[in-house]
Amino acid sequence: MKKLFTIFLFTIFITTISISELLAGVTGKIAGKVTDASTGEPLIGINVIIEGTTMGAATGIDGNYIINNVEPGNYNLIFSGVGYQKKIVTNVRVSSDFTTRIDVQLSSEAIGLETVVVEAKRPLVRKDLTSSHTVIDNTQIEALPVESIDQLLVLQAGITKGAGGELHIRGGRSTEIAYNVNGVSSVNPYDFGRTVQISTNAIQELSVVSGTFNAEYGNALSGVVNAITKEGGNKYSGSLSYYTGDYFSSHKNIFFNIGDINPINNQVLEGTFGGPLPFTDNSVTFFFSGRYNNDKGFLYGQRQHTIFDSVYRNPNNPSDIRLSLTGDNSIVSMNPSEDLNLTGKFTVKPFTAMKINYDVVYSNSNYQTYNHELKYVPDANYNRYEWGLLNSLEVRQAIGSNTFYSLKGAYNIYDFKRYLFPLIDAAGNEVSFRPGMSLDGLRPDPRYQPSHKSFKLTPYTFRSGGTSNEHFYQRSYASELKFDLTSQVSNEHEVKFGLRGKYDVLDYQYFTIFRDTTTYLQPTIPDTNTLYHDIYSREPYQFSAYLQDKMEYTNMILNVGLRFDYLNPKAKYAPDIFNPTSGLVDAEPKSIFSPRIGISFPITDQGIIHFSYGHFYQLPPYRYLYTNPNFKKSGSTPTYGNANLNPEKTVTYEMGLQQQLTETVAFNITGFYKDVRDLLALQEIRISTSESYFKYVNKDYANIKGITFSLTKRKLPDDLFGASLDYTFQVAEGNETGASSFFLDLSSGRQSEKIPVPLDWDQTHTLNGSITFGNYKDWVVTLVGTLNTGLPYTPILFEREIYLKTNSERKPLQTNVDLLIEKTFDFEVAAVTLFVKVFNLFDTLNESFVYDDTGRATYTLESTKGGPQETNRLSQIIPGLKSANEYFTRPQYYSAPREVRLGLSIEY
Repeated sequence: MKKLFTIFLFTIFITTISISELLAGVTGKIAGKVTDASTGEPLIGINVIIEGTTMGAATGIDGNYIINNVEPGNYNLIFSGVGYQKKIVTNVRVSSDFTTRIDVQLSSEAIGLETVVVEAKRPLVRKDLTSSHTVIDNTQIEALPVESIDQLLVLQAGITKGAGGELHIRGGRSTEIAYNVNGVSSVNPYDFGRTVQISTNAIQELSVVSGTFNAEYGNALSGVVNAITKEGGNKYSGSLSYYTGDYFSSHKNIFFNIGDINPINNQVLEGTFGGPLPFTDNSVTFFFSGRYNNDKGFLYGQRQHTIFDSVYRNPNNPSDIRLSLTGDNSIVSMNPSEDLNLTGKFTVKPFTAMKINYDVVYSNSNYQTYNHELKYVPDANYNRYEWGLLNSLEVRQAIGSNTFYSLKGAYNIYDFKRYLFPLIDAAGNEVSFRPGMSLDGLRPDPRYQPSHKSFKLTPYTFRSGGTSNEHFYQRSYASELKFDLTSQVSNEHEVKFGLRGKYDVLDYQYFTIFRDTTTYLQPTIPDTNTLYHDIYSREPYQFSAYLQDKMEYTNMILNVGLRFDYLNPKAKYAPDIFNPTSGLVDAEPKSIFSPRIGISFPITDQGIIHFSYGHFYQLPPYRYLYTNPNFKKSGSTPTYGNANLNPEKTVTYEMGLQQQLTETVAFNITGFYKDVRDLLALQEIRISTSESYFKYVNKDYANIKGITFSLTKRKLPDDLFGASLDYTFQVAEGNETGASSFFLDLSSGRQSEKIPVPLDWDQTHTLNGSITFGNYKDWVVTLVGTLNTGLPYTPILFEREIYLKTNSERKPLQTNVDLLIEKTFDFEVAAVTLFVKVFNLFDTLNESFVYDDTGRATYTLESTKGGPQETNRLSQIIPGLKSANEYFTRPQYYSAPREVRLGLSIEY
């Protein structure tokens, strides 16, 4: 079925490719009015051409012109007409989803014969901004000490970072963000993570919608992030850079081995190259980018034990306790990573009105995450492997001067694996296993150890042997087809209509290797009908349509849209909650309509008020629909997925003001409120006094309110100074999210009471700022700083071991400063840049996680109890046993220490 549907999608695409084209949210337009410089009268028939292209328009009877279907970038506009002096407006910046307005006055040729050249100024306020929408272009990215999209996003107002590094937009969950690449979804349907990573050197523009987004965007509750990649030009250009460094920290008592400096601890090699394909007369261009990162990390362990070691207790003498110590005591990195990101774009312009883009994005990552329990047996730590491949093909064709329609097809693959040792075949060769493959002829690696070797002498020390025996495999395939029609039906109305179909295939497999000293003398894969082996393949699909009208009047901009979504999970569920494993029926398809409206009122030529309102829906990540799909009873309280979950719903209100104060200074202040319903929750259902189970249901709710404030001091070409300041105040509350927070007693009908508490990621105050000094392409110094209040945690009353109100206390304040210093030497054939990047400049010890009895990462009252004290005593007499004091020193509770990198970049 999967292959047939994929073939069907692309058959439709290929057969219609010659008459259509796509774009939703990846182009902008240029509009304006041309008047006579002496009389102020509108000029008719003036030609407006984008230099170096065939795109343009002629002014109408009212002097207005519109050029739509323009990709993001900087352009030069040429204005010419019979009897009038030619004028060129340079550095016209076009951003996706926005109108760039360029009004000009032309003088009679009698005044002067030379062409007039003026430089356009990027607007500090946008008349057509009807919701919170931030655009970051490639020049801004280059000036910041950032190396990933996440680092860019977290600097924007309204975006916060959770304790584990996950991003949240305006108090929403991390899974509520839609990530797109060139307008195509790059979200893994299994858990709503990203399937591919893109290096910043490939990005032409990063668009972030954190407010009420238009009807063309769906399946997101909090925001939309769209990365638009670069394309090749008419001239060859490229870049190559290399930089390396290590961590320099004074916190040696926290970070083991941090004082051992290795200049090539974290190496990065990246490059780009693009231009026209030879012998095509510039009708075919290409752009490639790549980034390779080999990072040994900053969290280390020591190979004191190997996986074959264990704890020995003499049954005849309780005092005779020994730890095997067969390791070589070498220092081992426990959070290394090796990443490769590649992008490619081919652009074909067969004739004036048509453009074809083929994009491919590939990313691969092999890494480990730090496991404190395994500090002295690091060879037992899981290895993680993931890769993603995103292919998309789009054709864009103009139909007349004011209408274009588009078609885009995409195919996305994501693969993730986690295990200690790979499976092997009968000959002992490693096998690249994927979920759903036959296990016939395959077996576990013989190095897997019996389970007793993983036991610890006490709960307050590290493991001294054994293996991690779980295998986790997840792969998803996504086929997507999109059609969009855009028409500027008049000077005031731009109408969009779109259709989208998406077909997902999710393959999942999880099992635990059995080995002990009685039943499973050799490593064994359990049978699929047991509780320890889970496998499924699911093929859900979605369909959506939208209609949107952007009305642009002199005194008002209005965005009105309506969206329709159809979702079919194609799985079964148990409608009778008394019998969660029987009477299964097909889950019901879900159909929903989402109205959206946004209004912008210019109150002066430099001040604009906007208001927006919308309904947004999103199906929960599919992993929660398909958990335990065979409805196995596991233990006393099994957990079941729910294929009949409803889409989660958010209703958002927003009002804001943009105000330009001077030629280079402006601010934007926005207030927002979000009412969130039908969020995913894990509910305990009690069938009787002796039987209960957990089930995913639509029970959670939240309400989020806040204010964002952004102040920008634009850096003009002749200025030495530019700055930005972003502040967010928000209160994000919801019901308790733990499984014990919900219960339903079927015998009595009694349910738990919903009590609003701060959400885990509720960050009350967030302040980000950046300051840039210098001359572009000469020397630049940039500082980026953040100041955030602590996230909430649930305190425990230590002496009585009673948890107090959920999330009623706060973790310590978080601060950070990053630095970029670069100097460019411009030669005739290339520009060479030397640079220094410093992350966490002041080596701040930010506490991301804390002990719930103290609210600090630095100590816990648990260490004063008898168990830890006895562990400390035993560590003095048993060789190799580590103390509880060392065990309670958790380096993973802190953010990364200071890191310094030196590099060289060449642009040609």
